[in-house]
Order: sequence, then structure tokens, then C-alpha cells
Amino acid sequence: MYRKTVILLALTTMTLLFGSWGFFAHRKISHLAVFTLPQAMIKFYKNNISYITEHASDPDKRRYIDPSEAPRHYLDSDHYGSSPFDSLPMKWNEAVKKYTLDTLKQHGLLPWQIQRTYASLTKAFKDRDSVKILRYSSDLGHYIADAHVPLHTTQNHNGQLTNQVGIHAFWETRLPVLFSQDYDFFTGRAVYIEDPLKEAWKIIKHTFSLKDSVLLIEAKLFRTFPSDRKYSYFNNNGKAIKQYSEEYSEEYHKLLDGMVERQMRSSVLSIGSYWYSAWVDAGQPELSKFKFSTESLIEKDSLEKAEALYKEDAAMGRPEY
Repeated sequence: MYRKTVILLALTTMTLLFGSWGFFAHRKISHLAVFTLPQAMIKFYKNNISYITEHASDPDKRRYIDPSEAPRHYLDSDHYGSSPFDSLPMKWNEAVKKYTLDTLKQHGLLPWQIQRTYASLTKAFKDRDSVKILRYSSDLGHYIADAHVPLHTTQNHNGQLTNQVGIHAFWETRLPVLFSQDYDFFTGRAVYIEDPLKEAWKIIKHTFSLKDSVLLIEAKLFRTFPSDRKYSYFNNNGKAIKQYSEEYSEEYHKLLDGMVERQMRSSVLSIGSYWYSAWVDAGQPELSKFKFSTESLIEKDSLEKAEALYKEDAAMGRPEY
């Protein structure tokens, strides 16, 4: 049994109670991305910032009603060798031809999903459909933020291959919740992205370069940190739940030397830049003249069911991805 299996329930319960890269950080990142937009866009997005913020986690919820959703959130880069970005084609058709559709689905679709959602957002701008603009903006922001999480770029996504089970939620849940209030999120203005797919690969390649540090630093800390101070407890409906202590979390956070802050800040600017670029590619339409749609009512009902399943899953202690 892995050394951290005993705290998996605590970590998934923490995700539900406090938020995660999927809830707390996703919402914070998408909220802040609005303020990177130029004057011609920011009024529309600020007027709808509650939607952008609250729906930043919709793709995670859809995993519970759509079996095809899960692979859109990650890329097992190291499945494709020690130098994966030399062998894995950037373009979808070329990748399918080389590795087969089933292989790509099994090991993640993240960069292509970013491209696909970007195209959907661009079309929504061209169609002047406010609901779809907001929906695809939220979805695109989610996938881009996922691309900034090192453990979303490796087969060892929860430390299961290195006896570190639970590190996924530790990095993307515990650390942002504890320390992000002290982060500097100043990014400057959104910039135009010439090639959205190429940019997605650039983001993932950099993120993948961080995964060894995420794992090795925690492994070393676990061996040297006093065992009686590694964990603490919190009360959940009368039950004492074990979690990483603030002291242990602070030391890990310090050893990461600003990594979580940099990745969150980079996510903010990247999301704003993708939104801005989609608007430019759509011809810079005037946002005040966009129509609304009733499709969101159907989506709302489905996502409410998905959220209920998400909460049920978390309560049962199943690890998230």
C-alpha cells in the first residue's frame, strides 16, 4: 500500500470543502483573467464575471456525465518517450496517424482540446452569441489552467508510480488554498496569440519540465521532515479528517520556490490572451450587440446533476484527476 493512501480521503474531502485547481484556483484564475482584457472587451466580461468565475469548473463537473470529457484535461507526455515533444506530432491528424485515436484518448487530449475550444469560442464571437461566448470562455480557461499543472502532463499524475499517492491534490489543492492570498497576480495586458495550437504545446512543454521538481522535492522533504508534524486534522461533520499540516505544506511550498504562484499567474495571462485572440480572429465584433440564447437552461440542469455526482464521488474518497 502506498505510504499516503491513508490521507487520500482527506485530500479529496478538502477538494470539496475548500476548492482545488478545479474549484478554488480555477475560479480565481478565470476571475483575474478578465482584468487582462482590452477596453473593447472588458466591459462585456466584467458584466458577466460571476458567470466566468462560477463556471470555471464546468469541465470537471462534465466528467461525471460525459465519458469523453476526462482525457481533455491532461496529456501523459512521458508515455511518448524520454523526449516526448520530439516524437509526438503537434497536429491532430498527424498524431492520430502515428499513434491511433485510441492511444491518444487513453493518454490525453489537452493541447488539441485547447485548440478545439478556441475554435468554438472564435465561432461564438462571429455568431454574436453571448451564452456560447461565456460558455466557451469558461471552458477554454479551464483547459488552459489545467495545462499549467505539472501533474496533468505526466503518467505519474498522482505520484502512484513513485510511492507519493496524494501529491496531485497536495500541489493543486492544499498549496493554493493556503498561500495564494499572498501571490502577486499582476500580469499586464493580454497579447495576441499567432498560433493557438503551437502556444498550447509551448505551455505544456514548459509545465512538463516542472514535474520532476514537484515529485523529487516532496519525496526528499517527506524523508527528512519530522513524522509527528507532517499531518494535522480538521473536523468534517463530526469526523476527524487527516490532512497535510500547514507546517509541512509551508515547507514544501517554500522549497518549490514560487512555482505554484508562477503557474497560476501564467494561467491568468494565457487565458486572457486566448480570449483576446479569439475575439481578434473573429473580426473584433462589438460585444454590446450580441444576442442571448436559451441553451444555457439545458446545460444548467445537466451540470447540476454532474455537480451532485462530483460531490458524491469526493465524499467516497475517490482520487480526482
